[in-house]
Amino acid sequence: MNRNSGQYHRSSTSPEPFLAFVPSPLPPEPPLEITFTIQQLLEQANRALGRLDGIGTLLPDRRLFLYSYIRKEALLSSQIEGTQSSFSDLLLYESKEMPGVPLDDVQEVSNYVAAMEHGLQRIAEGFPLSLRLVCELHAILLSGARGSHKSPGEFRRSQNWIGGSRPGNARYVPPPPEKLMECLGALEKFWHNDPVPTPTLIKAALAHVQFESIHPFLDGNGRVGRLLITLLLCAEGAIAQPLLYLSLYLKTNRESYYDHLQQIRDTGDWEEWLRFFLEGVLETANGAAQTTQAILQIFAEDRRRIETLGQSASSALRVFGQLQAGPLLTITNAAEALHLSVPTVITAVRNLEKLDIVQELTGRPRKRLYVYRRYLDILNEGAEPLS
Repeated sequence: MNRNSGQYHRSSTSPEPFLAFVPSPLPPEPPLEITFTIQQLLEQANRALGRLDGIGTLLPDRRLFLYSYIRKEALLSSQIEGTQSSFSDLLLYESKEMPGVPLDDVQEVSNYVAAMEHGLQRIAEGFPLSLRLVCELHAILLSGARGSHKSPGEFRRSQNWIGGSRPGNARYVPPPPEKLMECLGALEKFWHNDPVPTPTLIKAALAHVQFESIHPFLDGNGRVGRLLITLLLCAEGAIAQPLLYLSLYLKTNRESYYDHLQQIRDTGDWEEWLRFFLEGVLETANGAAQTTQAILQIFAEDRRRIETLGQSASSALRVFGQLQAGPLLTITNAAEALHLSVPTVITAVRNLEKLDIVQELTGRPRKRLYVYRRYLDILNEGAEPLS
């Protein structure tokens, strides 16, 4: 369907003329054409989210999986923007072992984790999804990282653009500053079913495009926009925990992703974007469920192997539990976290090495670092930096 999704406004303040796009308020007008294919995808995606949520309720400790899944989403979303960090880099950074990559890359991913956790906490406390919360997330996202000089936590007061060296030759120019708050105010109302109630997955799909088209910050818009997908799904109860890492799908299909965003601005083809988005939710939810089951299986297998250690099994199982919370550890950190003596942890780790459950990474005589390789390999799937 061809529809007008917004208006192009000619700049009158710049010496070089350019056109800035001002999106129309949501929902689209005329209304979305929910075809049989889209309806089927919507039902399948909702069922897949339900299955994923159901698996989440069976986890022995959901915190173990949230630790890893939030970091995977953070890593993937940041990679779309060009960072070269891997999952191992992030874990090394968090364990104070500096990775051999630009520090800025890992700091960006770590900030995304902090922003996600902040947003989830605020929503759990009953704080609404709002422009105020968006600014809080943005401030955390840019803190101490690249872009920290670009007004963290503040909506822009100047014109920005995507691609090109200036608005006059840019690939896309979002709304001018004087139109910004009008567009954002309408988006905030849409989040809260004004002017009409909208099913959660459709709302998340439409709102994501609208946020990217508005591009309200000088930097970090893509990461904030993808973070908001997860927060909206959690806020509306579509998922109880953020076990969905949709950025894997958007990273894998990033050219189609960007093409769909522009196609909506050019032709108003929201239906094709909705199909693409729902396919991504379905694929990612099914993949996350399979990943969770695979992780549970290796945990169970390795636990049974540890139990064959006899009297040594008790301390080894405690260290094993620490490895499930994060697949890298040092002797000192494990001893502090588990309230065990250093000799006890050393003995436990040696037993885990003999069972080939952990491997030492550094080759150093001191400050050695151990990895739960089977677990990390699963988490690393799809999380390699873009070439």
